[in-house]
Amino acid sequence: MLQSYEDGSVRYVNSYNLQNSLGLQISQNITMTGGHLSLLSNLSRIDQYGMARALTWYSQPVSVSYTQPLFSYNQFKWDKMIEPKEYEKSKREYLESMEQLTAQTAESYFNLLAATKRAEASRTNFENTTKMLSVASERLRLGTVTRDEYLQLELRALNDSISINQADINVREAQMALNSILGFDESVEIAPVIEETLPDIVMDYGMVLDKSFDNSTFSLSNEIDELKAASDVAQAKASRGISMSLNASFGLSQTGPAMSEAYRNPLNHEVVGLSFSIPVFDWGLGKGKVQKAKAAEEVVKAQIMQSENDYRRKIFTMVGQFNSQRQRCMASRRASEIASERYSLMMDKFLQGGATVTDLTNAQNDSDTALDLYISDLGDYWNFYYTLRTYTLYDFESGKDIDIDITELTE
Repeated sequence: MLQSYEDGSVRYVNSYNLQNSLGLQISQNITMTGGHLSLLSNLSRIDQYGMARALTWYSQPVSVSYTQPLFSYNQFKWDKMIEPKEYEKSKREYLESMEQLTAQTAESYFNLLAATKRAEASRTNFENTTKMLSVASERLRLGTVTRDEYLQLELRALNDSISINQADINVREAQMALNSILGFDESVEIAPVIEETLPDIVMDYGMVLDKSFDNSTFSLSNEIDELKAASDVAQAKASRGISMSLNASFGLSQTGPAMSEAYRNPLNHEVVGLSFSIPVFDWGLGKGKVQKAKAAEEVVKAQIMQSENDYRRKIFTMVGQFNSQRQRCMASRRASEIASERYSLMMDKFLQGGATVTDLTNAQNDSDTALDLYISDLGDYWNFYYTLRTYTLYDFESGKDIDIDITELTE
């Protein structure tokens, strides 16, 4: 648009321009005050085409602005308190998940061990029962074994033969479950063994509880929940009443037909302003929000107190179970040895005619049950151990906290 200075007429013409800008801006939140500071430096070139060609440079060597809310909720302050704890919590959650995976692996291992031992026992029982059945057949002819006892032993032999197939299926299922956790395919076969020696560890309840509060996510989650509740109260209080904000800016700027002139004798501008808003009527809404936030905070504190009491009781129970489990494993191992030896003796007595079929069957059942109980007790021992490791993120054998370098993990 062009305007004549002689008669004031306006004439519209085509005009073309090209603008290029290059700038750098840095901003920073001020945690202590909740303010926002920004620094800007910018340079623009404007090329005017058409009838009136022109070149203009516009520079802002420096422009600083600061905004400071007054009597308001400081989000940065609360984030600085909460976010580091959230980061630490995620790190501990990863460690706990790794320990839980270890516990699951141990459980699957002992499931495979139990299935393998049952399969071995099924074959051994079938062989022994078949041998005893041939002896019973001869004794039936001699009249030292009744027809009822012979049929009882024959039924036992049939059941043992049937259990072999089911035992093999159980072994295969347990093997595949363990392979799945370890990341192996179904072609890999693991031969589990019974480790007779258990670590001589006696856990102290006080130490375990302290480690749990220091290392696990439990206490950290409670701290985060309490901080968030306090943050909500602070936000509710700040949102009622007068809202004020202080704004200040200072900058230098200049224009010129050449870049060098755009930085010569820059002009400065300074602005300071105060803005505020005052609610005329909120009909008690602000007060209600504050009361609601305070009530929620009290609920969170009560829930934390209850959860800590329950957590202490759970730790106390598990420490007691672990400390007694080693002795229980030793007792069940001895019971398994006794039951196995008694079964062997009972077979000898049956061969000599000094034991009945019922005595032989009972001894076999007792031997199988005692072995199952021993393996189950071993599994419980390691389950208690790795569960307590998960709660405490502490290696009781080495006496060190379980930790990981997150930087190496993410690279």
